[in-house]
Amino acid sequence: MTDASAPHSMLFGRLTLESIPIHEPILIATFAVVALGGIAVVGALTYFKLWGYLWREWFTSVDHKKIGIMYMVLGLIMLLRGFADAVMMRIQQAMAFNGSEGYLTAHHYDQIFTAHGVIMIFFVAMPLVTGLMNYVVPLQIGARDVSFPFLNNFSFWMTTAGAVLVMMSLFIGEFARTGWLAYPPLSGIAYSPDPGVDYYIWALQVAGVGTTLSGINLVCTIIKMRCPGMTLMKMPVFTWTSLCTNILIVATFPVLTAVLALLTLDRYVGTNFFTNDFGGNPMMYVNLIWIWGHPEVYILILPAFGIFSEVTSTFSGKRLFGYTSMVYATVVITILSYLVWLHHFFTMGSGASVNSFFGITTMIISIPTGAKIFNWLFTMYRGRIRFEAPMMWTVAFMLTFVIGGMTGVLLAVPPADFVLHNSLFLIAHFHNVIIGGVLYGLFAGMIYWFPKAFGFRLHPLLGKFSFWFWVVGFWFAFMPLYILGLMGVTRRMRVFDDPSLQIWFVIAGFGAFLILLGIVCFLLQIAYSIWKRDELRDVTGDPWNGRTLEWATSSPPPDYNFAFTPVVHDNDAWTDMKKRGYVRPLDGFKPIHMPRNTATGIVLAGFSMAMGFALIWHIWWLAAASFAAILVTAITHTFNYHRDFHIPAEEVVQAEDERTRLLAGSRA
Repeated sequence: MTDASAPHSMLFGRLTLESIPIHEPILIATFAVVALGGIAVVGALTYFKLWGYLWREWFTSVDHKKIGIMYMVLGLIMLLRGFADAVMMRIQQAMAFNGSEGYLTAHHYDQIFTAHGVIMIFFVAMPLVTGLMNYVVPLQIGARDVSFPFLNNFSFWMTTAGAVLVMMSLFIGEFARTGWLAYPPLSGIAYSPDPGVDYYIWALQVAGVGTTLSGINLVCTIIKMRCPGMTLMKMPVFTWTSLCTNILIVATFPVLTAVLALLTLDRYVGTNFFTNDFGGNPMMYVNLIWIWGHPEVYILILPAFGIFSEVTSTFSGKRLFGYTSMVYATVVITILSYLVWLHHFFTMGSGASVNSFFGITTMIISIPTGAKIFNWLFTMYRGRIRFEAPMMWTVAFMLTFVIGGMTGVLLAVPPADFVLHNSLFLIAHFHNVIIGGVLYGLFAGMIYWFPKAFGFRLHPLLGKFSFWFWVVGFWFAFMPLYILGLMGVTRRMRVFDDPSLQIWFVIAGFGAFLILLGIVCFLLQIAYSIWKRDELRDVTGDPWNGRTLEWATSSPPPDYNFAFTPVVHDNDAWTDMKKRGYVRPLDGFKPIHMPRNTATGIVLAGFSMAMGFALIWHIWWLAAASFAAILVTAITHTFNYHRDFHIPAEEVVQAEDERTRLLAGSRA
């Protein structure tokens, strides 16, 4: 691999032919598979003449619904890459006993294990969460779009550009070998002179811009664009959790940007913010990264809590129990998430007093989370529960997440944490809450709102296969890690000496295989459902008999969402409307003002990706040219005064007639 001491050329910086890992057979095989798959996809799109349609209707769209779907497609694609890394690690650990080194070198394993964490958090969980919020929130608050439609498009493509940079590291150069949080001094230039850490920095910086702007956009949307009658305490719980999530994003992602900028200065300019000498302090990096990192955990889990609230209420046929306490619990979690970051490094010498404070706050934050669990259970109590797929994911979450919460309270005790912190117990706990909380919630949400987005349900049988493979696979994959952690087995290890441990890693590997089957079933479910969409089509527009405002429009909704701004009287808005006897006005339609599609977002993201790649490889002329192109494109976009259009009133009337027919079926 090339490093910082490698010769630079004026044209290509430190990028040379040696940067392409042709000596790694696994990477060459992966490249071949990806290349063949890419050629097949491009060929199919070209054959069916879909490029123009995708460009006009999707890539340049400023419609929050299409952007939300594209976020989720990105998340599912990156899930395949991130899970492939997980399977490779599991196979390596199951093999590396009795003197065997396994099949991955230490150099390759460290890249995989870093990339897995980065991809799963930043490019799987975040796009899926952001996609659901993008799609659902404007519909739930009775808005026609988000506050800044163009900014929404730009945010998505910046996130995609960051994901592309991570994927490029697989075939050009290498990725970081530091762990997913890139602690210095390991991530400093002295210990990591290769471009891996630079890929990490610029991928997250580019994607972080998109995430921050998306957070600002959704906060403004929720605060300023609610329909008449929807006070804060009449908002759906998912909208509440989305509001708190995006406040956290706006408050914390600039911290990530700043700490990565300081690390960049250490690597590029020779400053000493986080070095071990010349006045540097690596612990400052650890504090800053976790001041971002712990609220990030709640950025992921809070929207999942909102999804479970919607699902539990709908499939129990009841109003959500304790709405007010749910809102307060969400706000308390949002505030306390800033007061617990230090529990991630109890073992780093902070002292008993500091550790005690953060241990107590960590235990306190479990109280509002526990209150939510009880509210969901009380909602189910004496309800007419329908065990459709979203409800199955919700019940599985309750069982799984409670276990993860209890192990979290155990880790909140500093003396126990001293024993368990650097063990596989911590890995099991983290995956317990992220998979059992975030991913289960995302699957529930995607299935729940899929008919809203596309007008037909997902095939239920394949969904149940996916559910059971995921749930059973999870327990097989991570319960052995709890046991190994209690036995003192250290995390981040590639090979092991004690042959008696191997059986536990084999069981964990079997669990990963079951999860793989769950992912395959989910993808087959989507593909089969699209094929059989006419049989699965829902004519009512409200397949689950939902209770909130997003169901008060057709499935899929028109571009403008609502022809007339709805008026809300209750936090179960759609249920209340049906009780009152919803009647569409027969006249008074006006042309609807809509923002026009734009290519500026994808162009800006493309130049940003080029600049990130140039900075990674020290191709200074390309970095300067890309930065200049970003400025010119952004300035040019500000002069586009005439980018809006109107949908004629006649078209609105025609669409609303069809919508009325659908809603009549829903009320019946």
